[in-house]
Amino acid sequence: MKKRNKFKHVVYLLMALSMLLYALPRLSPGNEPGWVFGFGVIWCAFAFLVIAAHLHFIIGVDEEKSKRLEAVRKAKLNEWQSKWTEEGRVTQRS
Repeated sequence: MKKRNKFKHVVYLLMALSMLLYALPRLSPGNEPGWVFGFGVIWCAFAFLVIAAHLHFIIGVDEEKSKRLEAVRKAKLNEWQSKWTEEGRVTQRS
């Protein structure tokens, strides 16, 4: 499942790169430095953000962080379960 999920991100990354490579040559500040150029710059900035997000996922920067968070969640769950069983034993004794 993870390979397919990463494959999807690779495809989206390639699509964003191809759209950016198609748009960059057409974006020239000499022709019209008005609203059209400003829109093109903002569009390119968003395209770079999309590319960076897909690269971040493909490289797997968050995998170690998610493993650590899952370990913390399991430890808290075990702590809560032991606390509940202790409270249950105390109420049964009373």
